[in-house]
Amino acid sequence: MEALRFQVVGEAFKKKPLDVKTPEERPCKYFGKKVFNREKMYKYLPKEVYEKMIDVMDNGTRLDHTVADAVAEGIKQWATENGVTHYTHWFQPLTEGTAEKHDSFIEHDGKGGMVEDFTGKLLVQQEPDASSFPSGGIRSTFEARGYSAWDPTSPVFIVDDTLCIPTVFISYSGEALDYKAPLLRALHAVNVAAVDVCHYFDPSVKKVTSNLGWEQEYFLVDEGLYAARPDLLLTGRTLMGHDSAKNQQMDDHYFGAIPERVAAFMRDLEIQALELGVPCKTRHNEVAPNQFELAPIFEETNLAVDHNMMLMSLMKKVARKHGFRVLLHEKPFAGINGSGKHNNWSLSTDNGILLHAPGKTPEQNLRFATFIVETLMGVYKHNGLLKASIMSATNAHRLGANEAPPAIVSSFLGKQVSELLDHIEAADKDFLAMSGKQGLKMDIPEIPELLIDNTDRNRTSPFAFTGNRFEFRAVGSEANCASAMIALNSAVAEALVDFKKRVDARTPEFEKKLAGTEHSAKFHAIIDVLREDIKTCKPIRFDGNGYSDEWVAEAEKRGLDVEKSCPKIFERYLDEASIQMFESLGVMTKKELEARNEVKWETYTKKIQIEARVLGDLSMNHIIPVATRYQSQLLQNVENMAVVFPIDTADKLSTRNKKIIEEIAERTSAIEKGVEELVEERKKANKIASEHDKAIAYHDSVEPKLDEIRYQIDKLELIVDDSLWPLPKYRELLFIR
Repeated sequence: MEALRFQVVGEAFKKKPLDVKTPEERPCKYFGKKVFNREKMYKYLPKEVYEKMIDVMDNGTRLDHTVADAVAEGIKQWATENGVTHYTHWFQPLTEGTAEKHDSFIEHDGKGGMVEDFTGKLLVQQEPDASSFPSGGIRSTFEARGYSAWDPTSPVFIVDDTLCIPTVFISYSGEALDYKAPLLRALHAVNVAAVDVCHYFDPSVKKVTSNLGWEQEYFLVDEGLYAARPDLLLTGRTLMGHDSAKNQQMDDHYFGAIPERVAAFMRDLEIQALELGVPCKTRHNEVAPNQFELAPIFEETNLAVDHNMMLMSLMKKVARKHGFRVLLHEKPFAGINGSGKHNNWSLSTDNGILLHAPGKTPEQNLRFATFIVETLMGVYKHNGLLKASIMSATNAHRLGANEAPPAIVSSFLGKQVSELLDHIEAADKDFLAMSGKQGLKMDIPEIPELLIDNTDRNRTSPFAFTGNRFEFRAVGSEANCASAMIALNSAVAEALVDFKKRVDARTPEFEKKLAGTEHSAKFHAIIDVLREDIKTCKPIRFDGNGYSDEWVAEAEKRGLDVEKSCPKIFERYLDEASIQMFESLGVMTKKELEARNEVKWETYTKKIQIEARVLGDLSMNHIIPVATRYQSQLLQNVENMAVVFPIDTADKLSTRNKKIIEEIAERTSAIEKGVEELVEERKKANKIASEHDKAIAYHDSVEPKLDEIRYQIDKLELIVDDSLWPLPKYRELLFIR
């Protein structure tokens, strides 16, 4: 055991950076090299086909099937010129990952040979087995038919020798079985609702786009060490492991110098990501040891979601070439920060206006206030749903700790924006005046004047305003961003629809009262509704410390959702208000929501079940045998002492060993008892028919046993001979050499 563990550790630390050579071209030259983007569409498609495709992508017009063959021919020509031999419909089922089935271009030529062919029919539609993916009961084993359908708003791309076609995935009866279909519906809903409201301020607006900029946090671990940790291999996190004496307490890793091997990995990853059209912008060390972050430039939300899914897959592949494994679990190591994926979200118009950015005129600031307030209204009304959209068995470890947003959704606005809303509510004079960035002069002559933003940052806020966008900070590292974006865009769309309905209803009243006054009746109706909404959504606004116990009590008084149980949080999807919102906007039906919740509860149960089985195996087959072996060595030592020394002297010399022997006996006994209880609780839970009730049983009765067993194992790690301990320790896992 000793030789194996130290061989693994030694080999991992010997890894040297690969000689990664970057292309001679600058990134702007090879960006999108493997993407059938607009430039390539213009080159490979007939002019009239290209124009129809642009109309589909920009204006949401329905794709004409007569165009599909011409598009397919152009794509095939480009793909084969790049060495492609296969194609796949690339979709995002309810597994949090992606799915693909590869088919070659070859077809019979009718003469005993083969030809390469790719038709519009193959581009537009395929038939994956819908019963083999999570469906929440929508599809049974004997009802296997399902369809993947091309999403022309997200460009096709090449991975190795395969053409990947982004698609939606639906059942034979039409229900969505993926994340992309409801996401596209939610984006359409917020576009329609926001355009209607924009027309109060600018009738020329034709389209409003939802934008997303995600920040992907992740850990890197040496591959040899990863292979020697069955818990990492099977669950994505360490189910045991005592704190390293040094971890993140010195605050020396955040923004520190990137290790050479990691920098080589990052360069390789960025080059391949840029070729796939992912606009990588930022890379840096994160707070915890071996934790890093990659962030791109903002993109349209649907494309940004696709790019994030592509990147997570690419990260895993590239990491292995560099002797690493990527950990995307939200909490792979106890005692140090976990990983999130902050979703920076905003709305913008087709004429370049950021709707969450302050303006220079009162009218522009009224538009700004409108979209800020109605966003808050959506978040306030559906704060429990938004929490459910980011909750999972893995993210539950991270939320609520003093390292991540609390398990209560609130919004930080900052002093200036808060004062603006307060002035509107109080009807103060010049309430729409708002200053832009202010200068800050430092008393160091060489340092230029700094421009200070109109809001500070609050790292404890789950939904913080950061100047011209909101940062949804609670999204988990391995999550599909689409889940949070479906809920958020739907909630805001509903709020905007309701806002317009009330403004239009009140405008005639003000036309009668205010004839000949300075401002229009529409202006006064907008202000009137805004004041009402500012008062209504005030409970969601919180600029203080979200980690404090006082905030939990205060949030409950305000009527915010303070539930912490993951299975119970999922129930918010089936609240009457949630169902009404999704159905009224055409995003998801009640049947789809019920099915998705079945999947969520079942997934939660299976993740905890796997962890319980892995921990039980490691406890009984790794930890206890090693601990008892060391105990036997100590017992032999005590016996030898009695032979060599007088009884009194031997007792004194053996005192420490006897204490350790006794402690090992107590802790191994506690572990054995804990594993027995864990198995019994699993058996009880597994007999429950309802996925909802089973998930709650796993949360309430099974999961706590994991922590109890871990506590005993981590204490054993401190006293058992280091050379015997079977698993790489935190001090070895957390520091890349």
